[in-house]
Amino acid sequence: MKRIYLLFIFFSAIFLSVNAQKGVSETELSPKIKVGPGMEAVKLCDRAYFYVSYDDMGSFGVVPCNGLILVNNGEAALLDTPANDERTAMLVKWIEEGLKAKLTTFIPNHWHGDCLGGLAYLQTKGVKSYANQMTIDIARKEKLPVPDYGFTDSLTVKLGDMDLCCYYPGGGHSTDNIVVWIPSEKILFGGCMVKELKATGLGNLSDAAVAEWPSTIDKVMRKYPDARIVIPGHGAYGNRELLLHTRELLQKAEK
Repeated sequence: MKRIYLLFIFFSAIFLSVNAQKGVSETELSPKIKVGPGMEAVKLCDRAYFYVSYDDMGSFGVVPCNGLILVNNGEAALLDTPANDERTAMLVKWIEEGLKAKLTTFIPNHWHGDCLGGLAYLQTKGVKSYANQMTIDIARKEKLPVPDYGFTDSLTVKLGDMDLCCYYPGGGHSTDNIVVWIPSEKILFGGCMVKELKATGLGNLSDAAVAEWPSTIDKVMRKYPDARIVIPGHGAYGNRELLLHTRELLQKAEK
């Protein structure tokens, strides 16, 4: 019995060591938290929660849409909203009641509804929003709610002593898509320019800058070599392999 127990400890240690080297933390095995109907979250670390909202995206049907919640000393930041105000209100309520935090900051990845769809509700709550100036210009043109503050290349937004580093590397899934790097947690929120490992194609290309996309991904890979967790706009999060996989999909699309 003792031998079996020691073998269990040995192989468990190997499993955790391999995953750590890949950039996958033990918290990736955390149980899913039910936020509400069609919405769930996973704790990535003490100050970060990955959430998925299963949203009706019109002609695309119901789509699992990802976002990230960061919490620091009772304040919270949200990267991408669910697709509409009602579902965003449900998420905000969970942040307030479940995480005991006040949402103060919002950053959309780009102008599509699975990123910006709940901005109108957030504005009623007094949440400050920061976006690529291109996103602001497109939102205004499309008669959508407009984020409060814009940037052209990069911007660091503070959540207490936590830095949220916004960066525009170029066009990809959309002309205005950005990434957000949280250096203290080594988390990269890539959004829809990054594809999950199970993806076999590039997804919705209706507003894509396909010719720019490969160089955009290359810039992101060079800029954030220490990323431990990488979060795509849809599907399972992982590590830097998601960036490499996206690059491979783009290479196949070029042929």
